[in-house]
Amino acid sequence: MGTPPKRQKREDYRKAHRDAELTELPKKKHYRQRAHANPFSDHQLSYPRNPASMDWSTYYPAFSTAAITVHDSAAVGDQTKPIPHMKKDVTVADIGCGFGGLLVALGPKISDELLLGLEIRTQVTEYVQERIKALRNQNPGTSLYQNIACLRANTMKFLPNFFRKAQLSKIFLCFPDPHFKSRKHKARIVSSTLNSEYAFVMRPGGWMYTITDVQDLHTWMVEHLEGHPSFERISEEEQESDACVAVMKSETEEGKKVERNGGHKFVACFRRLADPPWPSHTNSLSHI
Repeated sequence: MGTPPKRQKREDYRKAHRDAELTELPKKKHYRQRAHANPFSDHQLSYPRNPASMDWSTYYPAFSTAAITVHDSAAVGDQTKPIPHMKKDVTVADIGCGFGGLLVALGPKISDELLLGLEIRTQVTEYVQERIKALRNQNPGTSLYQNIACLRANTMKFLPNFFRKAQLSKIFLCFPDPHFKSRKHKARIVSSTLNSEYAFVMRPGGWMYTITDVQDLHTWMVEHLEGHPSFERISEEEQESDACVAVMKSETEEGKKVERNGGHKFVACFRRLADPPWPSHTNSLSHI
């Protein structure tokens, strides 16, 4: 038996989009995939050995320079290759970015920062990449949407491979998989262990944004982030005055769906605290 007609039609559509410099936005129906993916599965992902060996130039071509650095390996399994220098670093991460609604809405509002969407699902990642490409093609000769990008990644495993210590100023966790069953809670995107990784890649004063329509998950995220020594919850007054919160509430695809269905959105934001100073060598010896 050959490929089913509907699947073949979707594959032909995606190939046409990949091979052409189109201005037409991609259609979601041709990028169908399950709502969630198992983060513990082997997804055969490509990832850099460390942040210094990540080549960002293909994701943000408008911000790459002619200067290069040669690394032993740009990604696991790759051969030696030159890495172009970037004018800016990625400072905003949308973890589990879905179909890219937050990236597209937020990019023009914080145009001085590079935003990256990280998504584990193959076809959803491709949709966002094609969406960004089409938006750039619709706005030639401008900087619009040049500062947003998306790549396929499992952040539960490889977040520190992409970002160095204190690199990020903002992390968004928008409508993550609630994993309702108790035995599945270990797969939630907020946990004591993962919070330490978020703290590692975030700069002091940076914001962690969370939103969900599941109250139990909201309570879980608040308890785990408030219970971590590197984070403090931001007051509701300060939270509601932040422009990114308004965008997060209204522009994600899941947020729009919740609004259509008359659901409730639970928001909580957290500030990355400065690390306490290490005890001096003299003081340490005095206790021996």
